[in-house]
Amino acid sequence: MATTDKASPRDRLLDAAAELFYRDGVSIGVEALCRSAGVSKRSMYQLFESKDQVLAASLERRAPGYAARLMPGPDDAGTPRERILYVFEQAEKASTEPAYMGCPFLAALVELKDPEHPASVVARTAKETLQDAFRAQAELGGADDPALLARQLMLIFDGASARAGAKVETLEGLTTPTVAILLDAAGVK
Repeated sequence: MATTDKASPRDRLLDAAAELFYRDGVSIGVEALCRSAGVSKRSMYQLFESKDQVLAASLERRAPGYAARLMPGPDDAGTPRERILYVFEQAEKASTEPAYMGCPFLAALVELKDPEHPASVVARTAKETLQDAFRAQAELGGADDPALLARQLMLIFDGASARAGAKVETLEGLTTPTVAILLDAAGVK
């Protein structure tokens, strides 16, 4: 685990939550969470109203790093097509890591099944951010229907992530060629 003795109790809780919720699911108990973080339940409840709030905060904290890992930087050159394909290339690479369990935001949405849950709100925002990035690149690339293409790309991304996270499928050589065909059909350059 990435926690250290010098980290604050809040940071230790968020680090433990990110690891445990991703690896074991959102049903992990408060006692296990606190034990892993080295924080008392009393301290947790002083910092957060509930375990749900810890989950939401851990996802919110994770979002920028997750996006940075997937998305090309603002100064990275490339056509809109190349920038979209880059996301899927990064997803393919991530899926080969032994600890890969799929997209943490999709996993939270699927497990929680409650769109009003605080963590669902955070997860949905992260997914919408990716879809908006796809739509923006699709517009720049001249797609016939950028909004539709962005939705289609999300279906491929989420489906691939779920299958790879469940260890049903490997993504190498599968998602990027599939997306390339979709981009050709949509007229993205």
